[in-house]
Amino acid sequence: MAPEPTRIAVSEFKATCLKLLEQVRCTGSPVLVTKRGEPIAMVVPPPPPRVHPSWLGLGAATGRIVGDIVSPVVAEGEWEAAAP
Repeated sequence: MAPEPTRIAVSEFKATCLKLLEQVRCTGSPVLVTKRGEPIAMVVPPPPPRVHPSWLGLGAATGRIVGDIVSPVVAEGEWEAAAP
């Protein structure tokens, strides 16, 4: 469950804006800014950064083995250079 936001008047928010933004960043608790008791804005922490995987290994587990991988690809006698 998300933490309950801290309620703060807009005048106090204006006076302590940088401190409150740092508090939100460090604690992850949102701050609800009010004007005459009515909510006008909510300061919430940003979502966690997306971790981009390295391009190395992106094709892992995508290949398929089709047929025999041990025997030669060409039939015996098809290569002239291989003939005795």
